[in-house]
Parts: sequence; C-alpha cells; structure tokens
Amino acid sequence: MEIYNTLTDRKESFSPREEGRAAIYVCGPTTYNFIHLGNARPLVFFDTVRRYLQYRGFDVFYVQNFTDIDDKIINRAREEGEDPLALAEKYIREYFKDADALNVRRADVHPKVSEHLEEIVDLVSMLIDKGYAYVVEGDVYFNIRSFPGYGKLSGRTFEDMQAGARVDVDPRKQDPMDFALWKAAKDGEPAWGSPWGPGRPGWHIECSAMSQKYLGANFDIHGGGYDLVFPHHENEIAQSEAATGQPFVRYWMHNGFITVDQEKMSKSLGNFFLVREILAKYPPELVRFFLLSTHYRSPLDFDDEKLIATGRGLERIKTCLRLMQEALAPGPEAGAPDAAFLARLEEIKEAFIKAMDDDFNTALAISAVFDLTREVNSFLNSRASSAGGRAGLVKAMDVFRAFNEVLGIFKVDRNGNLLIDDREVGEASLVNGLIELIIKIRQDARGRKDWASADAIRDGLKELGIILEDTPRGVRWKKQAAQ
Repeated sequence: MEIYNTLTDRKESFSPREEGRAAIYVCGPTTYNFIHLGNARPLVFFDTVRRYLQYRGFDVFYVQNFTDIDDKIINRAREEGEDPLALAEKYIREYFKDADALNVRRADVHPKVSEHLEEIVDLVSMLIDKGYAYVVEGDVYFNIRSFPGYGKLSGRTFEDMQAGARVDVDPRKQDPMDFALWKAAKDGEPAWGSPWGPGRPGWHIECSAMSQKYLGANFDIHGGGYDLVFPHHENEIAQSEAATGQPFVRYWMHNGFITVDQEKMSKSLGNFFLVREILAKYPPELVRFFLLSTHYRSPLDFDDEKLIATGRGLERIKTCLRLMQEALAPGPEAGAPDAAFLARLEEIKEAFIKAMDDDFNTALAISAVFDLTREVNSFLNSRASSAGGRAGLVKAMDVFRAFNEVLGIFKVDRNGNLLIDDREVGEASLVNGLIELIIKIRQDARGRKDWASADAIRDGLKELGIILEDTPRGVRWKKQAAQ
C-alpha cells in the first residue's frame, strides 16, 4: 500500500508506527455555520481511508476535532446575540446530521477545543520553557526562526512566506511571521485563565495539543484539505516537534479543492454551496459517490450537470443490485458456482484493491465497481438460471458488499443488506433535469425581454417550493426551507 506524502512530495509505502495499527488525525470544521461542500470532501474521503485500512485488516484509531473557539465563532455569535460556545455546539449537532446523511462514521474521538484548554496551556508553557515561544503583554507567539525545519511541509522559504504574507504588522513580534499560540483577552470576548493572563488559544496549537493527547507525540496519518498545508499544518509541525523533539507525523495527506466552473469555491464569487442545500436537492448517496468519483488530490469541479451525470452512473449500479436481489429471492439451493464467473469476480476484486492500494484511488476503484456491474448484468442475462447461477450471484453480492464497506455509498440494515431500493437517484435526476429545463425556458424569455413570462415562471416555481436566485454566475435554485 502506497500513500502520497505531502511532506516528501512522493508516494511512500505505508509503514505505520505499530504493525497492524493505524493512528489518524483529521482536521474538522470550525463550527460557526453549516458545513459546505469543501468541508464535505475531506469528511467523506478520510472516512473512506479509514474504512479501507480496516478492510485491509488494520486496527484504526481515528480522531477528528471540532474547533469551537475561534474568531469566526465569536463574530457570528455576536451578530446573532448568542453565547459563542452555545452557537458552536448548535452547529456541531448540525454537522452530525449532514455527516450521518453522507454515511460518515463517527470518529473514535471528536475532541473539542473548549474541553482541552489544560492540554493547550501545558503545551504552550513547554514551548516557552524550551525557548521556542515568547510572551508579549499576555499574548504568546511562536518564534518560527527558532525551529530549523520551518517550511519543510509547504516547501516555502522565509522569503517566500514574507512575500506572500497577509499578516497584520505588529512591532511586538520578533518576526512578522511569528504566529500566536495564545491570544490575550479582549473586551466582550470569551476568555480562559492561563499563566500569561486571561485569553484563548491560537488556532494552530489546538490541533497539536488534541492530537498528542489521543495519538501520542508521533502518529501515522494527518489529513485535511490542501488549503491547510500552510500555515496551519506547517505551524503544527513546528510547535509539535519543537515541544517533543520527535517527528510529528509519518504521512501528511491533503485533498484537492472543490471548484465551480474551474474556479475555487468561495463566498465572494457567489459559487458557495452548503451541504444542507445540496442534500435538499440530491440523495446523500449520490453526493458521496460524486465526491469519491475523482482522485482525492485532484480538483473536483462541481455543478448540477456533473452531479446529474454521476447520478445516471449510480443508477446503473442500483439497477444491477435490484436485479440481483430479485434473482436471489428465496428459492431452491443451487449447484456449484460458475468457475469462469468466479474467476472474473476475483479479477475485479483484485483491481479494486490495487486501485485503493495506490494512494486510495477511489476513481479507479469505482471503475472496478462498474466492471462488476457489467459482469453481473451479463451473467444475469445468460447464466443466472443455470445450476450454479444462484451461487454465483451470492458471491457477486458479497463482492458488492465488500466494495460498499470501503466506499460507503449505500447504508446497510442490521442484517448487512444494502439499502438501494428507494430509486431516489433516478427520480432526483429527472426532477432536477426538469427544473433546469424550466430555468432555461425562463432565461430564453428574459433574453427576449419577455419579463412577464420570466416572472410567471419564477413565481410559479416559488409556489411549488423552488427558489430561483439570479447571481453573477447564472441562475441557482434551491428548495424552500420548511416552515
């Protein structure tokens, strides 16, 4: 099994700290809003990494944190007149609703910053004692030039960092790029006690403290989005290795960005999508399938047409599974399975494993699922009624279940049966296609300056619970929230 390591910029054979065990830490969301599609990609992908390692026999301990103390949370709470920790807790609950819908398994531990202030203060104190950090008027900063390896994850020199820096000029810092480990309390903001006065932790120190508590000073895999390479993960390495004197993480894994029309998703461009909005339009198994359909290190371009096209592929898989379920309805015992069919199933299974062993290539693994679908469809048409047909289909269903155990597309019932008989993907594709057609007709009316027809279409859709939003990037639609 090989993993692409951001730290070394190459694929490396997976050799965990302890044979047969894998320790993983993945950066979770800052909980001040519903999660967006960019949050969902690492959420789904690293859940798949965990599943595959378990499938390959590893005992996996998986940690994913919540940042519930942060400037964004404080600002949002101030806007809504709510307590910051209460606001964060509300969005943690909403996070789990979306994660559960996407069939993401709960981590072994979901640590919160607010519950680990003691560990954070202890780690900051250790960095001060060792000469890597300094105190200025209640703030504590990490001296990046005191750590010789600073920049080794991102590959940036100090000159590169300073040229691209967007930091406030603070004459109290020894270097403009020094980052905060502890922030002195400000009026009207929540604060906790420390040896340097009341305040709250900086963002980067939080993950170092929580990962060390649950996984130790050195662990196997640290994951997150590519946007976290610098400064977040770079700073994690510096403060963690400075404190412990040990290598922090063996394999750094980062997923690519979500793009919309080849541009990075962002609020300023008006192409920002909440998972909650997407799940109101599409079944969650389709969203998960879409997120895994591209290799995790590549950008993933999102739009409704691509999601609908992905839905057609998923519907082919679901149709095959329904036909298998019908063919496997209770009946007489059959003879020995077809040897040629079993050999082909084994080839497909090996192709799936080979794809996942090669840096968790879910796109290629999904190709193996489609190969399995085609093989089963052919078998159903020609040999399913043979003496060994039923036994062959039992084996094929076992392979489907194994693939699903890794990819997590379909939920399963308590008996291990795949829940695929709702036909939601096909119906969603039809409904969404009809709405897109109506929007096109409305756009044509607007192009003719037939405002009355355009407004009638918009108002009619609104009565049906479909809200149109005219943005600089085109028309977006969503289902109206239930009252």
